[in-house]
Amino acid sequence: MVISQPAEDDGRQAWLRGVAADVARLDRSSSAERAADVLRRSITDGALPPGAQLSEIELTEVLEVSRNTLREAFRLLTHEGLLVYKLHRGVFVPELDERDVVDIYRLRRVLEVDVVRGLADRVPELPASRLEPLQDDIEAAEAAALAGRWPAVGTADLRFHRHLIGLADSARLDEITGRLVAELRLLFHVIATPRELHEPYIARNRRLFELLEARNYQQAADDLHQYLLDSERGLLEAFKAR
Repeated sequence: MVISQPAEDDGRQAWLRGVAADVARLDRSSSAERAADVLRRSITDGALPPGAQLSEIELTEVLEVSRNTLREAFRLLTHEGLLVYKLHRGVFVPELDERDVVDIYRLRRVLEVDVVRGLADRVPELPASRLEPLQDDIEAAEAAALAGRWPAVGTADLRFHRHLIGLADSARLDEITGRLVAELRLLFHVIATPRELHEPYIARNRRLFELLEARNYQQAADDLHQYLLDSERGLLEAFKAR
């Protein structure tokens, strides 16, 4: 991650190497959007925590873009609320608060619950292949939990919910979800003990998957609504405990 403190150098260099690997796979035709996508994924994966400062010098090198292109990527992410510009200081990853928790979870309930409830009308015979990414995410979370890698459990959980919304087959919803899961990762950083946040939801994700697999969409939607209320409550308590 691009942070100025010397103690963070190892983590910063590891993140920059990851960015460079992503760049090798980029199509250079839309440089600003592609650079923004790499940075957005870095936030979603937890490599860029709240308060991290981004360095133009380092990023132009590893992203292999001009300074103007990088600044355009910064503008795109600032518009999405995933970066903030501080006068005379530079560009930073934002630090969210309780109001953001409430707003983000209001959006989650509108999006996710409606997607699940609407499956009965849109695709009553949902093919098993459409659920495979969700099953993969659950198995990744379970494996990470066994290894005690709780941030990785959080990443798998975010992917699960992204794939859940993806069942709607809506490019616009997918675009909104990309920003949403990045903001959720920023909220997760507040938790001092990530196991307490993520462990209960591994089984709840599997329960949701089983309901979807059984095509019990109404019960899945009802369970998901309560799931999101519980998750919001846990995050708000974590913010108050800071």
